[in-house]
Amino acid sequence: MNALNTTTADAIRITDLVKRFGTFTAVDHIDIAVPKGAFLVLVGPSGCGKSTLLRMLAGLDEPSAGEIAFLGQTVSSGTGGVLSDPRQRNAGLVFQSYALWPHMTVANNIAWPLKVAKWNKEMRDARVAEVLALLGIDELRDRYPAEISGGQQQRVAIARTIAPKPAILLFDEPLSNLDAKLRIEMRSELMRIHRATGATSVYVTHDQVEAMTMATHVAVLNNGRVEQFGAPIDLLRQPQTTFVATFLGTPPANLLPVEKRGDSLAFGDLPLADAALAPGLTTAQLLYRAQDIGVGVVEGRPSIAATFSEAAPIAGQTMVTAMVGDLRFTGLVDGYFQAAPGDAIQLSFLRDPDAIFTSGGERVAQ
Repeated sequence: MNALNTTTADAIRITDLVKRFGTFTAVDHIDIAVPKGAFLVLVGPSGCGKSTLLRMLAGLDEPSAGEIAFLGQTVSSGTGGVLSDPRQRNAGLVFQSYALWPHMTVANNIAWPLKVAKWNKEMRDARVAEVLALLGIDELRDRYPAEISGGQQQRVAIARTIAPKPAILLFDEPLSNLDAKLRIEMRSELMRIHRATGATSVYVTHDQVEAMTMATHVAVLNNGRVEQFGAPIDLLRQPQTTFVATFLGTPPANLLPVEKRGDSLAFGDLPLADAALAPGLTTAQLLYRAQDIGVGVVEGRPSIAATFSEAAPIAGQTMVTAMVGDLRFTGLVDGYFQAAPGDAIQLSFLRDPDAIFTSGGERVAQ
């Protein structure tokens, strides 16, 4: 069956995509358009469907419904009977495990997909030298995988993937096996490689810091659905659901359940916002950023008694965590703050809520 044609404006177009395993729906009616040259990060908790979505992009899993198009050409369709060979998608996949051939040198690992693609030896040698230089691993060309470090093996795996010059690069949590320092270094490397190749990249991670650092576009997944899709700064500034609001951002934001009491939205007996901000609602949730909650009583601002839990220094400030009943609060104070776990402290709401959500988690338009 011939593949269906779609617009070529996007590098990747995902339309009403569904993947079921028996009665379990892992990917639930996802629609995403990824511009050419974008760096899309799929982020979300374990089991949200991000790796399943990536596997369908790679051609390793077949959709149950919906379509995937690369550069205007449908490569997978759960309803149209299209499933192109993964090798014909002009896409490269970097796995979580390095998956290098142990009996081949670094240079031969990189050259192998070019040989399979029937590049002649002169072209293979030139391209291997080019990607070795791009990844900064020229000196490793004659070593075997067992003779190099994990970070070096990951560079080799990336070099092997980009060697055939794919238009689309797919990354399945490629940094998860590296230590914290090396992860930070490799994030910068991957962004540099993305710019150098000009490819469109799709990157899976559960680490929201990686997502916000690397992405031009972010899709936040939860229970198989896209909660929100857009530029990182837009998701931080204008989260459309409570899940996005609390999943992204460091320190985490605070959500307070409130009830309408007269003309106010109150947390317990404490009025915090004008009820007119949530018209027609008797209950709601108020979003406060950590920087909007201080420790101690502030004149003219509402405050509440809390139980100190922990303090973590962050760049000249302290992230203070405290409990009010079963509800966890996170605030930021300048300098260093010390208290003993269990100490009574006061938390002050320094500004009005940053956003208001329904009890069901949807943002209230303001």
